[in-house]
Amino acid sequence: MIRVEHLYKSFDERPVLVDVSLEIRDGETLAIIGRSGSGKSVLMKHLIGLLKPDRGRVLVDGVDINAISYEELRRIRRQFGVLFQSGALFDSMNAFENVAFPLRTFTSLSEEEIRRRVQECLELVQLPDVGPKMPDELSGGMKKRVALARAIALEPRYIIYDEPTTGLDPETANAIDELIRDLNHRLNVTGIMVTHDMHSVLSVADRVAFLYQGRMHWVGTIEELHRSDDPTLLAFVKASEYQIGQPIPRSA
Repeated sequence: MIRVEHLYKSFDERPVLVDVSLEIRDGETLAIIGRSGSGKSVLMKHLIGLLKPDRGRVLVDGVDINAISYEELRRIRRQFGVLFQSGALFDSMNAFENVAFPLRTFTSLSEEEIRRRVQECLELVQLPDVGPKMPDELSGGMKKRVALARAIALEPRYIIYDEPTTGLDPETANAIDELIRDLNHRLNVTGIMVTHDMHSVLSVADRVAFLYQGRMHWVGTIEELHRSDDPTLLAFVKASEYQIGQPIPRSA
């Protein structure tokens, strides 16, 4: 479980996060939503220790990640997989080498063991034959899938999805949402989706945390979201094609 307790963060004396508290429960998929500049990415970076708060704590499985050594932090970071917004594949490496990279960096597996794990991960994202291909030979959706294979290579307990459908056409975005939903259940991981895409939220998430002007304005389940009459939340949701009260487009 991840707990964020009374988190404050400013840059150049400009508050970005203000007294943010949040609990991310084991096994759930939580969507962190909000407008551009609301603090979503800054909060995400605090979850894995890339930023330190001005005040407050981030606890991963009860450990304050800002009160431990760098080596201990590296050990905790191994429990996280991250799907970056752009995919962030290494252009000089083919798909196989991209997925193998964290295994070679953080484990002592043999090359045969690495080969088997990479192939397993590529099969999980439904791209079993793309290993030899370079990133510039892949479509946008395929790049996201290879990046997701890399994110799960170390068998993380937590996976952070940073704007996973940005830049994709609606059909490909829906396919990525379905893949994320499937992997979260198959791998029994805790998912944290950082997004402003309500289509993805309603398709994938169990709960929603809404950041507004740097504060945690609202937290609740998808069902509670559909029943909400909070005007600030409703104004954000109204910007998407979905409206509060419409059917929830996801499997039960």
